[in-house]
Amino acid sequence: MNKNIIIRDLGSKDYKETWDFQTEILDGIVSLKREKRNEDTEIVTPNHFLFVEHPHVYTLGKSGDISNLLLNEEQLKEKEATFYKINRGGDITYHGPGQIVGYPIIDLENFFTDIHKYLRLLEEAIILTIAEYGLKGDRSEGETGVWLDVETPFARKICAMGIRASRWVTMHGFALNVNVNLGYFDNIIPCGIRGKAVTSMEVELGKKVSEAEVKQKILKHFKELFQVEEFIVE
Repeated sequence: MNKNIIIRDLGSKDYKETWDFQTEILDGIVSLKREKRNEDTEIVTPNHFLFVEHPHVYTLGKSGDISNLLLNEEQLKEKEATFYKINRGGDITYHGPGQIVGYPIIDLENFFTDIHKYLRLLEEAIILTIAEYGLKGDRSEGETGVWLDVETPFARKICAMGIRASRWVTMHGFALNVNVNLGYFDNIIPCGIRGKAVTSMEVELGKKVSEAEVKQKILKHFKELFQVEEFIVE
């Protein structure tokens, strides 16, 4: 089993281009697994982790409700935002500048074959990361992601998650609100959940936060939780 992960920081990149890039990586890993299985030889598959920041974009998961997007095509143009219906789980969310998006494209057969555990460990990596800034993140029963004050009337989401897996290879991932403009969330019903707000690290801490520093903390906790042997930065 290969427990090394290749890390790439794509900087600011168009959503569709990144989606296509993820798909290319996933398809390559799945093809390798098929090929090796047919040859009945040992399978050694690569693992990847992409960091990216997207220009303003709204994405709707495969089970999502389009009515949760509160903008028409003309209003999207006015907001300089795009919209895509995509193949991850979950409903609608927003990506934009100041948000750290992480896309682990890993073969879970290198780690463990449990999608539920995978999602919980992704959440835990974010919970441990924001805890280093004095923020107490929690899970909300039945709702994937990381929340603050989840058991109060002031519950607010700080990190959204949605994934897809094919032959135990994952894609898509998480979006942590660091210094993001929260006004763009007013144009959707985030994750299809009414009555709960969205927040950011900047809002909670009252100051801008170093995104580079947050990424390093995420990787530190991801490495520990997934028992990664080595990160290979490309």
